[in-house]
Amino acid sequence: MTDPLLAEIHVEDLEGTWAVAGALAGVLRAGDLVALTGEMGAGKTAFTQALAAALGVVGPVTSPTFALVRSYTGAGGVELLHADIYRLEQLAEVVDLGLPEQLEEGALAVVEWGERGAPALLPEYLAVTLTPGADDGERWIEVRPVGDPWIGRWPTVLAALAPLDEAAGDGP
Repeated sequence: MTDPLLAEIHVEDLEGTWAVAGALAGVLRAGDLVALTGEMGAGKTAFTQALAAALGVVGPVTSPTFALVRSYTGAGGVELLHADIYRLEQLAEVVDLGLPEQLEEGALAVVEWGERGAPALLPEYLAVTLTPGADDGERWIEVRPVGDPWIGRWPTVLAALAPLDEAAGDGP
């Protein structure tokens, strides 16, 4: 039995990751949070770079590992916050980043290692898990809605991913 609140997409290369991120960028709006999960080297920053490009961010998007949060401006003035909370040890440190407040002001955020800070972030977000495959660039990308607002938007997310969802139901 497949989970109706889970989309699993197999991509064979970096271009596939960019296609998934680009499709998701089309459904995001101000105040949204995307929580990225995956081991070191799974492609979280590459996913964010693709999402930023699809949102119209011009210029390099780099890992915020040491800066913790980087801000970019996309097309139409959308502010994209890119956070990496791997090095934070306590939820209070995640709270200190002020992401929920910035989201309330209209920013859009992507948080690497989002599962670590979920209790201190918003109760509703789009969870994206990246799992590397056997070949370089190959990944399984799982997308799941968390919270009622995202569950309500889930049909729109699925419609955006449908052209890419060649391997639905085949897990990593």
